Amino acid sequence: MTTTIDRITIDSHDHGDDHDGGRGHDEVHVHDHAEHHGPSGILNWLTTTDHKIIGLSYTVTSVIMLIIGGALAEVIRGQLANPNGHLVTLAQYNELFTMHGSIMIYLFAGPFAFGALANIIVPIQIGAPDMAFPRLNALSYWLYLTGAITMLLGFFVTGGAANFGWVGYAPLSDAIYSPGAGADLWIGGLMLTGFSAIFTGVNICATVFYLRAPGMTLFRMPIFTWNLLVVSILILLAFPVLTAGLIMLYADRHLGTHIFTVVGGGSPVLWQHIFWFWGHPEVYILALPFFGMVTEIIPVFSRKPVFGYKGMIFATLTIAALSLGVWAHHMFTTGVVLLPFFSIMSLLIAVPTGIKIFNWIGSMWRGQIWFSAAMLFSIGFVITFLIGGLTGVYLASPPLDFFTHDTYFIVAHFHSVVMALVIGGMAGLYFWGPKITGYMLNERIGKAQFWLLFIGTQVFTIPQYILGLQGMPRRMAVYPNDPQWQNLNTLSSVGAILIGISTVVFVLNIVASWKKHPAGDNPWDAHTLEWFTTSPPPHHNFFRLPKIRSERPTWDHNHPDAKALAHGKDAH
Repeated sequence: MTTTIDRITIDSHDHGDDHDGGRGHDEVHVHDHAEHHGPSGILNWLTTTDHKIIGLSYTVTSVIMLIIGGALAEVIRGQLANPNGHLVTLAQYNELFTMHGSIMIYLFAGPFAFGALANIIVPIQIGAPDMAFPRLNALSYWLYLTGAITMLLGFFVTGGAANFGWVGYAPLSDAIYSPGAGADLWIGGLMLTGFSAIFTGVNICATVFYLRAPGMTLFRMPIFTWNLLVVSILILLAFPVLTAGLIMLYADRHLGTHIFTVVGGGSPVLWQHIFWFWGHPEVYILALPFFGMVTEIIPVFSRKPVFGYKGMIFATLTIAALSLGVWAHHMFTTGVVLLPFFSIMSLLIAVPTGIKIFNWIGSMWRGQIWFSAAMLFSIGFVITFLIGGLTGVYLASPPLDFFTHDTYFIVAHFHSVVMALVIGGMAGLYFWGPKITGYMLNERIGKAQFWLLFIGTQVFTIPQYILGLQGMPRRMAVYPNDPQWQNLNTLSSVGAILIGISTVVFVLNIVASWKKHPAGDNPWDAHTLEWFTTSPPPHHNFFRLPKIRSERPTWDHNHPDAKALAHGKDAH
């Protein structure tokens, strides 16, 4: 049952250091029938349209996908620890690296970013009672879950799972080179998750544009919400292109068309254009939510406002605009793209990303830094993403890209970026976990997890950079028996083990901390609106709202003698 709140009082008075989520002085200004009455237990989870429960479902499912994808990665690194590994067959290895990449990109990183935390946090950050379209929100989750199961079913059919790489390049992905149901399940699963993303994008845009609380102007919105708004627009521009490409690929496989095959007049390179026109905005669709998480966390634990608030917003908008014009830097070696244009565009996109790096440093500069687990993960994110970003600048130069294309240098670059997102995601879970559940995770265990994950990531990726510069090709199940290659691969596998141990530590932390350490409504003395309500929030999120006069309304309310930031004409 969905209920509505008749009235939420907007509190125009300051109450000193009131951390009770707004229930202290004015109590609850909501009529009795505003209380939520409906199914409980598992039926509630199955039928809910509450954005918080849907977001938790996304979170649990995407973390399970992270564990599955990580387990496949451990098998891959076990195979590569020795030059002539026999842990899996060559055919199984192809399935492993295809499904590992597919699970991590399609089923973990994206759904976790704009399905899990965005679903929970964005409505609360802008003072909304729920998402604009609650039933569409529920449908988005069930499409995602169905798509994930569909893709994973490939392991259980004759011929095995998809084995042509997570990018699905034609003609490797056509019916001749990849027969069997595994490839079709991959296509079907990806289409279902794609529709889930599109519906989520529509929902977030509508929620941000139409359900903001009084006083919450666009330039008072938290950076996380700004980033998710931009990501949602990118989703609406990019994902329909991928969906169209998948339909064409399926038609080639089963309906006798020749869109991506030379026989019949098609072009295999057309698939690359379609895929990467989606794929490079997708890199920022994945990255920008984690940028937003870190931008929320660093100022809180530096005891400062975010440095360059409007600069952060315009950097995000610039990244989004440029991301639609850089897709062919993945295609430098095809010989069919204009190298100078795509090289310049790829170099330009590093500029707004660099602005964000400097703004994060500026937010920490001369701050009273509290090295909590969330803050450590955020700093680890910045360092790891910086490594991935700088090597990306290297790859934006066509001559250098020619030298490293399809080597382990590309694998290392990509994993520096993606592992930075995993580290940033952990920062988000440790930061917002107390708000979502009402309980704290153990900080000491969290810090141990951070060091395992951060050190493991560098030990995992840095040897791969060296291997790539030495010419080791990617997607190899065996490699020449060169002692230097073997030592570097073994070291990379040790890094993967450390990453795996860190994941186990995270799960153990959840088990050990389960409902043991009540968090309170604002344990971090944080800034934004979600920290004004209770932990966890009530069904419609708020009993009352503070007066919103800057992008830090909760901080303004709890620190009435401090000056509000002047990012709105009513600020004072």
